[in-house]
Amino acid sequence: MPQRCAILDDYQDVALAMADWGGLAGAVEVDRFADHVEGQEVLAARLADYDILLAMRERTAFGRDLLARLPKLKLLLTTGMLNAAIDMQAAAELGITVAGTRGTVGPAAELTWGLLLALTRHIPAEVANFRAGGERWQISVGSGLKGKTLGVAGIGKLGQLVAGYGRAFGMNVLGWSRSNTPERSAALGIGFAASLDELLAVSDIVTLHLTLTPETAGIIGRREIGLMKAGAIIVNTSRGPLIDEPALIEALENGRIGGAALDVFDREPLPADHPFRRLANVVATPHLGYVTEETYRVYFADAVEDITAWLAGSPLRVLNGVDAARARR
Repeated sequence: MPQRCAILDDYQDVALAMADWGGLAGAVEVDRFADHVEGQEVLAARLADYDILLAMRERTAFGRDLLARLPKLKLLLTTGMLNAAIDMQAAAELGITVAGTRGTVGPAAELTWGLLLALTRHIPAEVANFRAGGERWQISVGSGLKGKTLGVAGIGKLGQLVAGYGRAFGMNVLGWSRSNTPERSAALGIGFAASLDELLAVSDIVTLHLTLTPETAGIIGRREIGLMKAGAIIVNTSRGPLIDEPALIEALENGRIGGAALDVFDREPLPADHPFRRLANVVATPHLGYVTEETYRVYFADAVEDITAWLAGSPLRVLNGVDAARARR
């Protein structure tokens, strides 16, 4: 009898077209779901009969309670090699193998810059006015980037790419991370901020490229926003919970900062009545940082490879230390 596999949160209905799933025919039956489901009861009912699940990044959370209610689940795949929404320890204790896929870094950095330009040049509003045939040919006055200070919080692979874009636009780029040094910044051709507070205080634009951990959750709160220049803007394409969302909304509503460019949120999909959907000084996208054809082709091809290897008893890219011998039978 073939294993059953469910692909979750395939919003664009593209997963089956992005890889060759034909090699699994006869061994695995594949279903896909385009809608996003929340709530443990609904998820448990929908997924109870599946042996294999493929989660798209962190769109669906798999905590201990939900995993325990999926008795047939043997292999849980996540696109990418990090997924804070999966309780890895619980999966290991339950004998569920968790495996990942390779990914790409560039698209998220590119989107960061696209959002930054969209906000500083009021591109969404101008496009909407243009399409609507507005009475006024131009409705805004944007601001340039040359000579401005770009503060990059987190200078790993993504942060380094964005820092490079800032240099190419003639910006004064500063980098900060807890492990950064003056020597490392010098090697990257950027300035060194000794602390996050310093970075926030001197930057015209702050962009976040930090990994979400218990230590970094809420790292930008009301106090930190208060340190920013009046009129400064913040960009977040990493993870929503890095910023205290109510504090950011308050600062945007009262004009304490100039604006925010966002691709990530505390809750996704974002509720229809959320303030970020109405604030004129917010430019936002629905977590598109990694959503490119090139990235998807890597994700889904690797997922097929992961399933094939797991069926053969030699799982690849295992993230929680569960091997075939310990996995659920």
